[in-house]
Order: sequence, then structure tokens, then C-alpha cells
Amino acid sequence: MFNFVDVNLPQLERESIDGVRYYKLPTEDELRKLVSITSVTSFYNRQVFADWRKKVGEEKANQITRKATSRGTDMHSLAESYLKNEELPSVQPLSEYLFKQAKPYLNKIDNIHALEDSLYSLHLGIAGTVDCIAEYDGELAVIDFKTAAKPKPKEWIENYFVQAAAYACMFYELTDILVKKFVILMSCENGEVVEYVIRGEEKTEYIKLLARYVQNFVEHKLNQYGTGT
Repeated sequence: MFNFVDVNLPQLERESIDGVRYYKLPTEDELRKLVSITSVTSFYNRQVFADWRKKVGEEKANQITRKATSRGTDMHSLAESYLKNEELPSVQPLSEYLFKQAKPYLNKIDNIHALEDSLYSLHLGIAGTVDCIAEYDGELAVIDFKTAAKPKPKEWIENYFVQAAAYACMFYELTDILVKKFVILMSCENGEVVEYVIRGEEKTEYIKLLARYVQNFVEHKLNQYGTGT
């Protein structure tokens, strides 16, 4: 049984505007919206994805994206149900396999502070839904669940760590609770599970990089509309 820590977190509604996801703040000002951190990271890395789609071709890229989205959604559903001590949903065999091989790593989690919960930062102007914030091997961590065909080099997944940094900053702004590390758990079709752990000075560097991601998005919006969002 996994333990939960009672933390008062907001419930935010989401909406898409021109293909960008925004979160409505829980205030009387219904016009106040904050951009999703996933939209910010996607925008920052848009050229990388465009180059990849061009390299593999549109049809192949769409096929890979659909498969990745399907197994990723299943993995999140299974992990959430497992950590909530609930019955697991029925999923495709591949997703069940990826989840089962990741269970020893999920069992390192306890004292869950957030699980698929909304977070936001007025300071950074962003919001998002975090996979999990909990103790991992005894230290409070932002934990993200990923799937892949095979392990990815660390330098290929900078956006994962920047996104984790965003959740850590949002969580601290809302609760005054400091996250010690970022953990990305990647369950792969080739039978490997990779545990990427970021802490200390490296964690600080990704927080600094987060500011660059946000600034890049804001500058684009200023150029596009002549005003902030």
C-alpha cells in the first residue's frame, strides 16, 4: 500500500487556443490563463521534431507518434491506478508488459504528495499536470513515467528534465516544499528500464534552462501578437 501526504493543490481547467494548451487559474478573473509547460517545451524543440518528421517521412512519423501516445497513455493510467492502490485497467499487451517491468521502480515510491495533479506558477507564468511528486528512495522527487522503444541518451531528453524542473518550481511556489531531485522512469520495449536521476547542481542548471524555455515562448508570443499572453 502506498501512503499519501495531504497537500492542498488547485484544480485547474484546461483549454486549447490555436493549438496551445492553457490552464485557467482558480480566481475570479476568468480571463487569466497560464500556458502549459508541455506547450512551452514543445515550442522550444519544434525544429528538432520538424527535422525528425522530415527525415523519417510523414506517414512513418505519424505511425510512431500514434504508437508512442497510446503506450504512454496506458502507462500513465496503470501507474496512477497502481499508486492509488486501485484495480489496474485493461490495456494492450505491450503496455501491460512495459508496466510490469517498471513495477520494481514504482515500488521505490512512497509518501505521495501529488499524483496527476495540477500545478501553476505565477512567477514563471506556466501551469501543468505532474505525473507524481513523492519520496523516491527516501528523497522527495518529481517523478515522470515514460515509455520508449529503447533507452534514449540523456542529451536527447533535455525537455523531460526541463519539464520536471518546472513542476518542482510550481510545487515549491504553491507549498513551500522543496523537491530534492528529478526522476525519469523510462520503460522500454527492448526489456530495459532506465532510471534517470537529476539532483544537486545539475538540477539547478535545468531550472536555469527552464527560464530560457519560458522566455523563448514569451518572446515568440510578443512578436506574434505584440502583447503577452
